[in-house]
Amino acid sequence: MAGYEYVSPEQLAGFDKYKYSAVDTNPLSLYVMHPFWNTIVKVFPTWLAPNLITFSGFLLVVFNFLLMAYFDPDFYASAPGHKHVPDWVWIVVGILNFVAYTLDGVDGKQARRTNSSTPLGELFDHGLDSWSCVYFVVTVYSIFGRGSTGVSVFVLYLLLWVVLFSFILSHWEKYNTGILFLPWGYDISQVTISFVYIVTAVVGVEAWYEPFLFNFLYRDLFTSMIIGCALCVTLPMSLLNFFRSYKNNTLKHNSVYEAVVPLFSPCLLFILSTAWILWSPSDILELHPRVFYFMVGTAFANSTCQLIVCQMSSTRCPTLNWLLVPLFLVVLVVNLGVASYIESILLYTLTTAFTLAHIHYGVRVVKQLSSHFQIYPFSLRKPNSD
Repeated sequence: MAGYEYVSPEQLAGFDKYKYSAVDTNPLSLYVMHPFWNTIVKVFPTWLAPNLITFSGFLLVVFNFLLMAYFDPDFYASAPGHKHVPDWVWIVVGILNFVAYTLDGVDGKQARRTNSSTPLGELFDHGLDSWSCVYFVVTVYSIFGRGSTGVSVFVLYLLLWVVLFSFILSHWEKYNTGILFLPWGYDISQVTISFVYIVTAVVGVEAWYEPFLFNFLYRDLFTSMIIGCALCVTLPMSLLNFFRSYKNNTLKHNSVYEAVVPLFSPCLLFILSTAWILWSPSDILELHPRVFYFMVGTAFANSTCQLIVCQMSSTRCPTLNWLLVPLFLVVLVVNLGVASYIESILLYTLTTAFTLAHIHYGVRVVKQLSSHFQIYPFSLRKPNSD
């Protein structure tokens, strides 16, 4: 298993022919962030590998997740009558979130600046982005938390899925059209949330208890913005781009079945995880919300990474992610009825297995592509230059 090769020879051959094609029409990105990133990238030394910048940004997102997990493990810290997250934590999280977002914006510019752009760099970037979704959403949840003034853990679970499906839509588009249409919601959400973290440190979480307009609470605004952005911006634009490609006869897959194959595993993951929540004898989501979110987000990231490999190599996406098999078995066992502590053990075991499997997948894919392209993933030196 240690030497298992996830990328097939056919996919490696497809990577050799790959050409990056992306469209960014977001005004915030085009007129504000890109000029800012163009300035920032000049600070980095030319010997600094782009993938190291990408990985550093990802680690900052993970650090924010772990920091907030320490101060708000069960999402009650922002509720009235509970010990709140210290103000300095909100400041740190806000700054690091914006720094991580900035690093994610300059890594590609550093690659072009140092003439080191490779398919591995794009795969590495987008693969980590797919895993960052769950870290980002769950960390944001602590602003409102649960309780009388917050959002229920089940509502946050649904909002997490809105974000996950919004993310995968972009790569589903590219799988079918050959062009990555960068979503508007990403830049807007990153800048807004970074600002909200800092504001929370200044005004305190109590400020979010008050109505935003009439009886419309800030938590309702938070929920409405996520759903509204997905339904009114992300989904319509994805379908429009897909339709345009269809009209221009540039779709890469002719049948409806082949076009939607990449969505099978994410949809099945949603069905199985939701079934577990609804059938859980111990109300597992209420008991371990953070772990459950992480389990779902990790399984989703693995399916998304497989899709990205396939769309970049112009190969067929797998119909089923085999990580869903143990999840199906766990849901089946839970439906038969188990003790509360057994269900918790199953959740933690499955989460650990998913995490190790996903890390193994990522490490092996990076090693395969590094060997194939004869590059070091975190250095600009060539192997034959040693």
